[in-house]
Amino acid sequence: MLRLEDLTLFVRASALNSFSDTAREAGLQPAQVSTAIKRLEKTLNVRLFARSTRSLRLTPEGENWLPYAIQALQALEAGYEQLQPASDEVRGVLQIAVPSDLGRNLLLSVFQDFRRQHPALQLKILFSDRIADVFKDPVDVAFRYGINEDASYVALPLAPNNRRVLVAAPSYIERHGEPKTLTDLAHHNALTYILRGRVFDKWTLVQDGNMHHIAVKGSMMSDDAEVIRRLAIEGEGIAFKSWLDVSEDVSAGRLKVLLPQTQGDVVPLNLICPHRKQLSATVRLLHKAVKQRCDALLQSP
Repeated sequence: MLRLEDLTLFVRASALNSFSDTAREAGLQPAQVSTAIKRLEKTLNVRLFARSTRSLRLTPEGENWLPYAIQALQALEAGYEQLQPASDEVRGVLQIAVPSDLGRNLLLSVFQDFRRQHPALQLKILFSDRIADVFKDPVDVAFRYGINEDASYVALPLAPNNRRVLVAAPSYIERHGEPKTLTDLAHHNALTYILRGRVFDKWTLVQDGNMHHIAVKGSMMSDDAEVIRRLAIEGEGIAFKSWLDVSEDVSAGRLKVLLPQTQGDVVPLNLICPHRKQLSATVRLLHKAVKQRCDALLQSP
């Protein structure tokens, strides 16, 4: 007979490609995960993983069986939700992936208020600038910047007109002056962001209807967007940031928008779900709460 916990560990191990990581996530010993997989393989009479000292990957049989395992777990979860009292729909655990800067400085307070309004709900919030894979990672929804070009998941818009803006701290402007033209940016210290090993050192700005790709350089860069924001506030250089990430800093005077006659590229914010059937009452209510917060901030800088 198949054990539910073995099935769950198989799905997570297939996503993480590691028994150790799966064990750490589940609060188990790696040997317990290995034993569970062996028990599952014995029940199915197939080898699900090809193991070596350095790698773990699904066998062809494991790849073929994975969609059925995921479907079985989803069916059980759907059945569990149907058993819950209708008077308390917002309950259980909601796992959320959110970019570090956006999450810590804008959405954390929304999540806190949302949780207080629904005391039967637990939130598991994962802060990271790594783009979450809502099909493989242990998340129910993810907040993601960028234009949705993937039809395989559901994207609920939150801030479709959000743009990047050039910002710097008053202390930086006092020491180095304020750029007056796009070409002036080449003479300033740019705080650049790294994603998947790529440095974003070409900034896209629109002026008088014309698009410009400005090459910048600087002495500090980071793969954490929150670090870039903090460096900008400390007066280390000019940052090119989402308006949602810096709007409160601008309002408080910690940062100032530079070259306001230009427009940065559009970086819409969406709530991502792997399947429409996962748009539960909880997810829809959270989307509404976050959208209200974004709408309050989406005004011209």
